[in-house]
Amino acid sequence: MSIKVALEHRTSYTFDRLVPVFPHVVRLRPAPHSRTPIEAYSLRVEPADHFINWQQDALGNFLARLVFPNPMQQLTITVGLIADLKVINPFDFFIEDWAEKWPPASGLIYPKTLADDLKPYLRPVDEDTEGSGPGELAQAWVQSFSVPDGTRTIDFLVALNQAVNADVAYSLRMEPGVQTPDFTLRTGVGSCRDSAWLLVSILRQFGLAARFVSGYLVQLASDVEALDGPSGPAADFTDLHAWTEVYIPGAGWIGLDPTSGLFAGEGHIPLAATPHPSSAAPITGSTDPCETTLEFSNTVTRIHEDPRVTLPYTDAAWETICAVGRAVDERLAAGDVRLTVGGEPTFVSVDNQVDEEWTTAADGPHKRQRASELAARLKAVWAPRGLIHRGQGRWYPGEPLPRWQIGLYWRTDGLPLWTDDALLADPWTQKPTSSAADNETAYKVLAEVAEGLGLPLSQVRPAFEDPLARLAAKVRLPQGDAVEAGDDLADDDAAARAALLAHLDETTTEPAAFVLPLHRRDDGIGWASANWRLRRGRIVLLEGDSPAGLRLPLNSVSWKPPRPSFDADPLTVGDALSTESTGAQTTDSETAPPTAMVAEVRDGLLYLFLPPTGALEHFVDLVGRVEAAAAKTQRPIVIEGYGPPPDPRLRSTTITPDPGVIEVNIAPTASFDEQRQQLETLYEQARLARLSTESFDVDGSHGGTGGGNHITLGGVTPADSPLLRRPDLLVSLLTYWQRHPSLSYLFAGRFVGATSQAPRVDEGHTEALYELEIAFAEIARLAASSKGRPPQPWVTDRALRHLLTDITGNTHRAEFCIDKLYSPDSPRGRLGLLELRGFEMPPHLRMAMVQSLLVRSLVSWFWDEPLRAPLIRHGTNLHGRYLLPHFLIHDIADVAADLRAHGIAFETSWLDPFTEFRFPRIGTAVFDGVEIELRGAIEPWNTLGEEATATGTARYVDSSVERLQIRIIGADRHRYVVTCNGYPVPLLATDNPDIHVGGVRYKAWQPPSALHPTITTDVPLQFELVDLTSGTSRGGCTYHVAHPGGRAYDEPPVNAVEAEARRARRFEATGFTPGKLDLSGIREKQARIFTDIGAPGILDLRRVRTVQQ
Repeated sequence: MSIKVALEHRTSYTFDRLVPVFPHVVRLRPAPHSRTPIEAYSLRVEPADHFINWQQDALGNFLARLVFPNPMQQLTITVGLIADLKVINPFDFFIEDWAEKWPPASGLIYPKTLADDLKPYLRPVDEDTEGSGPGELAQAWVQSFSVPDGTRTIDFLVALNQAVNADVAYSLRMEPGVQTPDFTLRTGVGSCRDSAWLLVSILRQFGLAARFVSGYLVQLASDVEALDGPSGPAADFTDLHAWTEVYIPGAGWIGLDPTSGLFAGEGHIPLAATPHPSSAAPITGSTDPCETTLEFSNTVTRIHEDPRVTLPYTDAAWETICAVGRAVDERLAAGDVRLTVGGEPTFVSVDNQVDEEWTTAADGPHKRQRASELAARLKAVWAPRGLIHRGQGRWYPGEPLPRWQIGLYWRTDGLPLWTDDALLADPWTQKPTSSAADNETAYKVLAEVAEGLGLPLSQVRPAFEDPLARLAAKVRLPQGDAVEAGDDLADDDAAARAALLAHLDETTTEPAAFVLPLHRRDDGIGWASANWRLRRGRIVLLEGDSPAGLRLPLNSVSWKPPRPSFDADPLTVGDALSTESTGAQTTDSETAPPTAMVAEVRDGLLYLFLPPTGALEHFVDLVGRVEAAAAKTQRPIVIEGYGPPPDPRLRSTTITPDPGVIEVNIAPTASFDEQRQQLETLYEQARLARLSTESFDVDGSHGGTGGGNHITLGGVTPADSPLLRRPDLLVSLLTYWQRHPSLSYLFAGRFVGATSQAPRVDEGHTEALYELEIAFAEIARLAASSKGRPPQPWVTDRALRHLLTDITGNTHRAEFCIDKLYSPDSPRGRLGLLELRGFEMPPHLRMAMVQSLLVRSLVSWFWDEPLRAPLIRHGTNLHGRYLLPHFLIHDIADVAADLRAHGIAFETSWLDPFTEFRFPRIGTAVFDGVEIELRGAIEPWNTLGEEATATGTARYVDSSVERLQIRIIGADRHRYVVTCNGYPVPLLATDNPDIHVGGVRYKAWQPPSALHPTITTDVPLQFELVDLTSGTSRGGCTYHVAHPGGRAYDEPPVNAVEAEARRARRFEATGFTPGKLDLSGIREKQARIFTDIGAPGILDLRRVRTVQQ
């Protein structure tokens, strides 16, 4: 996404009297080899009575020769230019085989003919008189600089450039001329031109052709401060500059800027490149002797900026967005909606986007470290007196264990849940010290808890590993000598088995953990501790490496089921949390549930496993006792086990792993401003924890995290949920989403369609809309039958549960997930929450807030005016035109217009960052007055059949097919046809008669497992504007799926700048078929495409090469 700037450079000479001015030479026009596109240029000279002649010198540089016929007292030269600062990757080049390593194996980097051409740039830099050669200091510097033999030439150049930068401090030197290299090295200070000339001298001594370059340097302020290294200038800046270019076989001239130690990029605009600085001076000339005053200025102004993810909105636009957000909140409050909005943002690593844990796997050591650091940072900001709890999260099919979960909990009444952070240990970022915890520490902490409860210390019982299980595992090991039959006890009787058991138990004398049986008394007043009786006489843990609290031998404890208890009604609100605590008593295990608190030392850290609790008061009481015990023993603890029960009096944020991402389930907020403050904190703390909201593919494609940013709607309590109080609200949302596909596709990830993570209700089910209309009517009937009273909370769940699913019947994998609305399964599913799962993680928090504002606005509208509209059968348009950016943008614009028509000032331009991010512009070309624009489009990948994997079976998606949009502006459809690889593109008419749009589906790559693995690729894509009157191609452009020069990148781009450079390199505004074209063949292809059964306006290159041949 480029930034266009206007640069103005003004130089003024004021003389003390009228003087004759002799001819001047001005070298202030961008050189022919400038890689930065210059869209406009002007040179204005005052006084106006002068003559100008444009020339190119012997080196190809542009120069203007000025002749002044009359004396003057002031000479002013003003340069203006407009530059398109598209990102340029300075390392995007190849090097010939013989020059790849330094020093070259042959000793010579240039063949003779090439060396002859480069003679002016190989001549040694003279320190004094002509022919004197380099000075002693310059020669000594070269001799002292060394790199290992076999170093890559590019690495050698980087090191050389940075070494000069380190040895010469920058100084803004106003004196004319250039210092000698020795003088610069002796003083250690120089201007940009001094450093550049020094580097030229050094390069030539190494046998490399080098030239001096003068030009403009444009530096723009960064949108976001850098985590590593300098962030660049605080404000936009431009000035005359100088740098060096070195000629490398295969790569050509490469720009090195020793002033910054970097390679030359899009901000370096060369004006003149010469063997010597004297022939690169910006202005040369003379006058009669006089006193002269020099004045100059350089300014740069941004005149166009595409919306980008680092700066999606200006400050003024953001203020307007916040104002509209507050206005929507006032409207919601006036309607007594009581809406809360939560979410599940996801993040990826800044430093590692290659390893499995950051691409496909759910867990990994680096991911655990980042999650722990993020939790600690969020606790410091959101919950200084809160608790970090480490427990188990979701258990997914096919995975051996539930995933971990870091929970951050704090009380809504402001009272502390945990007071001393020093008593909370972090197992994933802290390393064990010399004072590591041991079993004695574990016993002391649990003994303190027991003593605080008034329990005898005999209730703290040691738990041991099971030697029988260890022995069984040992004899199953394949390596080593086989176990002989005579090695075991010969007699297989009860006494022998008892003897063996006792013998093995005697060998295990060191406890693995300590256990305190603990549960709530039946009367609910206090705690009780059961006297566990076990057949083996002591607690022997189940085999495994899970926490000891999960390996208690519960089946070996003699107990009877406790009296039935009922979960609290989720629609009721609890009283204020009580701070009263009572002691405990011992009880018989026959009547007690087998729950316990467990203390265990793992890797030098003390873990304390909490038992399950049925009420928040009980959990708070236990946590307080644990902290008191930790304070007495002065031992940090890792809290694990069971977390608190759901309760509106406790706020929570959880951090969990998902494939390739870290997911943060944030606490619901009741207002736009509260959510804005929450997300500002979250995004900033995540950034400081080296977590990012964007990812990059190897080809430079820019995406979000790949995870979701699901939006959850509900109330402070389930009873407050507007979705339970007004079932028609959910009906309105579903209806509007179905009528506007842009709401489903604009904010989604790359994988859309019936088998995606969040399929639309009308994707995959041919009869879904028919049944959904019946469900809507039934909801209306049941709501009307309540006769003014709130409808029963189960109405929407019963009517929609089996319709809001994916094609396999999974109720969670739906765009509108009502699993937690009012599920009959458990109270945890009756929370009054609707989860909108069609939102991918946006790369900027302000974009996330615009998403939230859009949803809040729709809720506000439909609360006041329920939507009653028919569902639309989109047919092939759903995966046809609505996956093209043009029609999707117009559809989302209609959504914004609807909001404005209903009193919400939602501006369409606020959605521009989403459309630019979702559908990046590939390139633009103009031929014969017709503009051709290519943009990325959405392709719903097909899901393949089951395939065997190392862990079972899996179904992969076919990502080998991609889609793009071609937009034609200003073409006469009766005269022009646009072809792609020789096939006419079926263009669709739009509301604007000068604009036509079409889509192209193509095979981008050929994996071994795909829907059609034998069909070859369609790349590169060559688009041509065919003139039907002349039968010729008027021009064309080419899109490459991979680097056109054959570069095979090994890793994704490091940032958005490199990603943009990779994308830009794949588009070329060149390529057409010369001579006369076969118009009859083109018309025949056109007729076949127009009569095909595919979606209108879509050219499928796979199909035209097979079915339509």
